[in-house]
Amino acid sequence: MHNLQFVDEFWKNKPILSNLLFGVPCGFFYWYGTKYFMLEVEELWTSRFIGFALSYLTFPIMTWYYLNESMFTQKTLICTFLAFLIMIVQYIYR
Repeated sequence: MHNLQFVDEFWKNKPILSNLLFGVPCGFFYWYGTKYFMLEVEELWTSRFIGFALSYLTFPIMTWYYLNESMFTQKTLICTFLAFLIMIVQYIYR
């Protein structure tokens, strides 16, 4: 939602509209996602780390697709690898 201003010219000067249209539904998805994840694993740290790692794994792909930014820089590849490691650690030790 916040990066949409860089993807489409229409959203560049519409922060209130984009927050109302996208922020409210995202907030509800986050709320219920955390609720149901906690019912499964019963650890808030696990849900927090999994959410972070998943968001980082999708961000390089989406910036490459929408903004033509390379996701194959050394920094991005190392961070993506670390996000995979976080997912593996959380899965093994749950």
